[in-house]
Amino acid sequence: MPNLFKVAKFGGTSMADAAAMTRCANIVASDPDKKIIVVSATAGTTNLLTELVTDISIEQRVAIAEQVRDKHIAICNDLKEPGKVLGKVEELLDELLAIASRKQIMTGLLRDEIFSFGERLSSTIFAQVLEEVSGSKVVWLDARNVIVTDSDFGSAEPMPDQIAHKSDEHVQPALQRGRIVTQGFIGSNRQGVTTTLGRGGSDYSAALFAEAADADVLEIWTDVTAIYTTDPRIVPDAKPITEISFDEAAELSVFGAKVLHPATVIPAIRKNIKVYVGSSMNPDEPGTWIVKETKSKPVIRAISLRRNQTLLTVHSLEMLHQYGFLAKLFSVLSEHKISVDLVTTSEVSVALTLDSDINTPGKQKLTDEVLEKLRSFCEVQIDRNLSLIALIGNNLDATAGLSGPVFGSLENINIRLICHGASSHNLCFLVSESEAEEVVNVLHKKFIS
Repeated sequence: MPNLFKVAKFGGTSMADAAAMTRCANIVASDPDKKIIVVSATAGTTNLLTELVTDISIEQRVAIAEQVRDKHIAICNDLKEPGKVLGKVEELLDELLAIASRKQIMTGLLRDEIFSFGERLSSTIFAQVLEEVSGSKVVWLDARNVIVTDSDFGSAEPMPDQIAHKSDEHVQPALQRGRIVTQGFIGSNRQGVTTTLGRGGSDYSAALFAEAADADVLEIWTDVTAIYTTDPRIVPDAKPITEISFDEAAELSVFGAKVLHPATVIPAIRKNIKVYVGSSMNPDEPGTWIVKETKSKPVIRAISLRRNQTLLTVHSLEMLHQYGFLAKLFSVLSEHKISVDLVTTSEVSVALTLDSDINTPGKQKLTDEVLEKLRSFCEVQIDRNLSLIALIGNNLDATAGLSGPVFGSLENINIRLICHGASSHNLCFLVSESEAEEVVNVLHKKFIS
């Protein structure tokens, strides 16, 4: 088999401590095809940094910065040669402490600068661990020199053409010197100011590196052994999926599966890069391959659950045989950067779903201003504490006799909204949060187990 160019990404639990890092370094060192390694912040660090950017006193900020320091110094002290990396790590920690000690307003720009320390620290330490384990040259690369984004701090949008250009400029020369270790989640705008891709963005970063460097394979190493037919915590007999298509994986990640960031497969699809999901804790266990075309195409491959959904229903007689109402509605939502998932319409009503405020602070808020604008031209009803269930598979829009067995098995469940036919790969609907797990169990038993 010819050599393959691989990009490997390791998540926060894989970077938890020196032992976890060593385990990941062994995975990398055993495969010379792994050329670019993308890492997340050490487990729990992003949570600490999130606390640091809240409205708290300088004393509290300093205390959190010291927690971050203790955590990373402890990892360094467990290495074979801590002296080789300790100075670089302390320099970063001093910089973080200096920012935490200043009296200042926490702007989006400053938040992203603070968040970037998690990945910068973990990647600095992991580069040393990998060099110790592999005995070969490792090049630390600042992802901010490659991942170019817009200036939407906290949820920046990457610019693939610019990233490709920066990859030629920075990544290719670095590969001539050895393996690259770099950061997920962070980038910079055209002015060189630090940005972040949003929570869970390290997968996305790895896919962008893979796309820009023309990699053959993208590996996502996490704390689960594979993508499962549903969440094993909900259904104990959920089965690992050995192979799944890009389309199915995209639907699965969008509708609640936590294994992959929803945007991950987009760059992979653009370049037809195979994606492998495996466990860094059990690397010998078979994982899941995500490919363009799968050998088998079951009607229902998996079932996902997405909690904390809000149902927004608007009603207006203006919709009756009139044009322009939907444009008006979505113009208000777009203006306030409210992303809509499912939509159904009747002659005089529109019902749509969105993530509740608690999931994505600052991005999905139905503020008083938004509601006031909507109520100026329609009646508004808001229902919360809902969950979205999605059946993921193939030819769901063209499979006769599917709806009857699905909804017949849920005859005692109140279904709030159904979306079927818009995609051949999903059938989804809303139920009460309290009934969601029961629904997943019933459907998994009927169609998969």
